Amino acid sequence: MQTAGPVAVMQPRPDLDSMAYGQPYGAPQPVVVADGGGAIGALRNSFASSPAPMPVGYAVPMAAPVRYDSSYHLDAGDKLRVVVYGQEGLTNSYAIDAGGSITMPLIGAVPARGRTTAGLAGEIAARLRNGYIREPSVAVEIEAYRPFFILGEVLAPGQYPYVPNMTVESAVAIAGGFSPRAKRDVVTVTHTEAGGAMRAVVPLGTPLAPGDTVFVGERWF
Repeated sequence: MQTAGPVAVMQPRPDLDSMAYGQPYGAPQPVVVADGGGAIGALRNSFASSPAPMPVGYAVPMAAPVRYDSSYHLDAGDKLRVVVYGQEGLTNSYAIDAGGSITMPLIGAVPARGRTTAGLAGEIAARLRNGYIREPSVAVEIEAYRPFFILGEVLAPGQYPYVPNMTVESAVAIAGGFSPRAKRDVVTVTHTEAGGAMRAVVPLGTPLAPGDTVFVGERWF
């Protein structure tokens, strides 16, 4: 994981509510994919440990949710919030384009594909420091993940917004559920990272990552 650039981190300040009720609920942090782990590792572990397919009508156990963190690798379609402290003209939302970059005032296109949010913040700070701002303080967070795709025997196949902690089962539900011809125990997930793509048949409780493609097969009888 790349070393973060100068990013301000705000610590929560105690107040009467937190003293009375405890710390407020914290939403899951974005992202994921580290070498040997991440979504590919989650898929691989699912295959090694998953039982034989359950008959239709049986409940499928849900896998533990995947927590996304600062090791998530950005790609085209991710939407980011870039904050340059004290520089309202640079603070904005930026979408990563098909070329894998965001385009900012002053410094132009900044490559984002394959970087972490901290790594991208460091690159932006370095470029601003080169003749524009003496000591820039930059933070990058994920505003919206790139979509996932679901194809095959579901009622409404297509592209949908990714929601953190999604599973194959929730993706099928978002797409309207299985069609009458669906082979519910044959669901294929394709996951792509910088190192390549992995495709495998998975149980319904398998976690999904942004950009994954789910394919539901058809039964023949």
